[in-house]
Amino acid sequence: MMRFMLLFSRQGRLRLQKWFTAMSEREKKKIIREMTTMVLARPPRTCNFLRWKDLKIVYKRYASLYFCLGVEDEENELLALEIIHRYVELLDKYFGNVCELDIIFNFEKAYFILDEFLMGGEIQETSKQIVNRAIESSDMLQETMEEYMSKPAF
Repeated sequence: MMRFMLLFSRQGRLRLQKWFTAMSEREKKKIIREMTTMVLARPPRTCNFLRWKDLKIVYKRYASLYFCLGVEDEENELLALEIIHRYVELLDKYFGNVCELDIIFNFEKAYFILDEFLMGGEIQETSKQIVNRAIESSDMLQETMEEYMSKPAF
């Protein structure tokens, strides 16, 4: 099971965080600080897997963003790497070649896509088409509601 997913920039700025287990804010901040310093300190051509305490840390850099996943020790690292890649594919499909600014200005959509893909630290839906349909229907519902709310009530 996954414990957390972090997205941070090359400068170490946190862009997105998702916690799948309950932790105090103090613990979360400590983990974020340790993950960003540990991952950013590694040379570019090194392995994407780390051992940290009782977890495996799997990370991948896409453009200027690092996607970091903390999984339990008995989990498969390659599956975790595939989860990261699938999430990036879903973001690319929605934003059209996702970049850091897309995550910054549309963080609620990035969280929504992540929630459609993962739930409780496990993969909820493996099909990209089904996840994309859910995102499209949510966008249509939001547009309909905005249109409805903008009309006068009389």
